[in-house]
Amino acid sequence: MANILKGADVVSTLNSRTTAKIEKLKERDITATLAIVRVGERADDIAYEKTATKRCESVGVAVKHIILPEDITQSKLSTNIIDLNIDDNVHGILLLRPLPMHLSDKEIRAVLKPEKDIDGITDESLASVFTDSGKGFAPCTAQACIEILDYYKIDCAGKRVVVIGRSLVVGKPVAMMLMGKNATVTVCHTRTVDMSSVTRNAEILVVAAGQMEGITKEYFSPGQIVIDVGINWSDERGKLFGDVKFDDAEPVVSAITPVPGGVGTVTTSVLVSNVVKAAISQSKKKDYVKHDFIR
Repeated sequence: MANILKGADVVSTLNSRTTAKIEKLKERDITATLAIVRVGERADDIAYEKTATKRCESVGVAVKHIILPEDITQSKLSTNIIDLNIDDNVHGILLLRPLPMHLSDKEIRAVLKPEKDIDGITDESLASVFTDSGKGFAPCTAQACIEILDYYKIDCAGKRVVVIGRSLVVGKPVAMMLMGKNATVTVCHTRTVDMSSVTRNAEILVVAAGQMEGITKEYFSPGQIVIDVGINWSDERGKLFGDVKFDDAEPVVSAITPVPGGVGTVTTSVLVSNVVKAAISQSKKKDYVKHDFIR
């Protein structure tokens, strides 16, 4: 029987650290504030917005909601982002994606100020993941995977790790972050030949395949640690499922994250933590500029 790597325990630790930082900010009359920008009325966007808002409010982070019509023009959306960029009372910006088809995701990512990009979607933020510069923020879901491994003291150094998925949201950044922890990383994707033979050789398997229960018993081998990133809603069964078929994996592997209650739970706490870190960073820059001017 596998050890279940529950996200709740990781969240508790992250929230404790975040709360302590929020109290320090409050001593300086700074309220860490997240702006959530939603275009349209997609049900999954609304659900994530509610979850993020609840998590923010639970630790004392303020939330500003910018709800825009689905038919908004590119220029008007850009204007909204620019307004938030220059608003000193907003420290982090979360743009809910995917955007409607008529809007350019690339153009909006270019407009967003990297220091307020708390979900790691800008080119500058992603570049910092690849260069390990320490600037900007990694995508929250990728960071959540790392937080889980760290919390459960899973040493990645020298381990054979396979990542299924090559998106900029999870696959590519988490692969780079794992290499930063000295793991030997292989990335599998839809064009990988005989993928199951590759994954069976992994000691750690990170699954971001984007297909509900698509990773079944032939992909696993005894003793593996499995991080299931997938969150898929089944109308037929009325609940969430991961990309891993849990009942196939759990009897074989040594540890696995559940869905729900795993990576997704940690992701929102990472998001909140990033808002607070952004607030601290921006306040330090303002103090430096003020001091430098006086001097």
